Formats: sequence, structure tokens, C-alpha cells
Amino acid sequence: MIVVKVGGSEGIDLPAVCADVAALWGKGQRLVLVHGGSHRTNQVAELLGHPPQFVTSISGYTSRRTDRETLSIFEMVYCGEVNKRIVELLQAAGANALGLSGLDGRLLEGQRKAAIKVIENGRRRVIRDDYTGTVQRVNVSLLRLLLDNGYLPVVTPPAISLEDEAINVDGDRAAAMIAAALGAETLVILSNVPGLLRDFPDEGTLIREIPRSRADEFMEHAQGRMRIKVLGATEAIDQGVGRVVFGDARIAEPVQRALAGQGTVISR
Repeated sequence: MIVVKVGGSEGIDLPAVCADVAALWGKGQRLVLVHGGSHRTNQVAELLGHPPQFVTSISGYTSRRTDRETLSIFEMVYCGEVNKRIVELLQAAGANALGLSGLDGRLLEGQRKAAIKVIENGRRRVIRDDYTGTVQRVNVSLLRLLLDNGYLPVVTPPAISLEDEAINVDGDRAAAMIAAALGAETLVILSNVPGLLRDFPDEGTLIREIPRSRADEFMEHAQGRMRIKVLGATEAIDQGVGRVVFGDARIAEPVQRALAGQGTVISR
């Protein structure tokens, strides 16, 4: 069992990712595909006159500022355009994909944050009208029901809160929770870089292997969104996933190459 997370940044080759996932599926590999859609969400938000905003928490993690209007745009792009495009690509490649969000069947459930503490212009600020949270529970029986009946689940945020509201959750950490819940051997996290770079953006400085015991030391090399990917990787390992691989989603056969160790491998 493997879980693949593909990001939504600019430059990602979705057709190549889907072709590779479908090829593995055709060989009998059980897997779940989790996806993002950040770049397209930014574009749509600009077109709709509600430009994206990003905030940095006091612990140094960057995330999307999610007011109610942003949440609606987020759902439109992630659950609609991007999810259905991926399902279309997978179906065309021969995999019987089924798209669903974390809201459906309470697939991803968690607590909405009462407030988020951010750093803005060097000062601390508290934001209270934000629809964000963290996945705490995965409806693993729903995923197994789909897998056991020949479907390839294609999962996207948002999640549902304990108060029954949609909440924006990080896709990498959600994928880590799904991988742990399913007892996956490997979690593959694909993005528009070849892995964790010692000297970003120099791709010649790829860090090829990180033992979990030293993951915190390597966090200093993680820039921007890569910080939360490292966090998600450590959470997955700590919950029993065998290894996490950061791979390149701009190349042919990105999943199979990641499974072969091409990228950054974090393991116990």
C-alpha cells in the first residue's frame, strides 16, 4: 500500500503523474492519490477579485489565509476543477478513479482552529475568522471500501470540522494521516523540485537521505512550503509509515522513480 501526494504548484506535470499512477494501479498496486491545487487557486482568486493572502505562523510555517470567500474559491478549484481533471486523466489511462474531498463521508475530520497566531511586519497578530485546521481522524473504512471494490481514491482537502464546517487543511499532512491510517509502506510527496535541497534553489544540492532521528537538523534547509512537507514526513514516520520520499513531479514516471529512491528519502 502506498499513498501519493502531488502538489499544486506551477510546473507540475499532472498527465505524467497520472499516467504513472495508472501504470502502477494496472500492475495491482493498491494506492491512494492525494492532491493540491495551490497555483490554480491563486489564479482563480485573482480573476475573481479576491487575491490570495499568505500568513506565516510564529513557528515559521507559511499557509493560505482562509476567510469564508477564500474557502469557497478553494472548494471550487480543489474539489471541482483539479480533482475532476485528475480523475479524467486517470480514467483515460485505465484506472477506475473516484474523486472525493475530505468533506465526503467525513473522510478527513479535524478541529477548526479558534485562532491562528502569525507574524506580520515583524509583529505578532491573532486572526480569528480563519477556516483552517488539522486532520485528526481519517475515515479509513471508507477508503478500504473503495480500494476493496476496485476504485482508486483521489482525495483532496478541505476536511470537515468537529462543528461540521469545511476547513482548509494542509494536503501534505493530510496525506501523512491517510498513509498512517492505511498502514502504508511508503508515502510519496511530489512537487516541483527534486527533493529537499541543501542550498535552495540549487538542484545540485539535493539531500538524498535523512534518518528520522536527524530530521529536525535538516529543517534549516527547508524553504517555504518544503518546511511543512518535512513536518508531514516526520508525522507519517512517527505513526508507522515505513518511509517518505520527496520526488520530482516534473519528470516522466515520477512515482516509480521516487519509489526507486530518486529524490529525498526519510526513513526510520
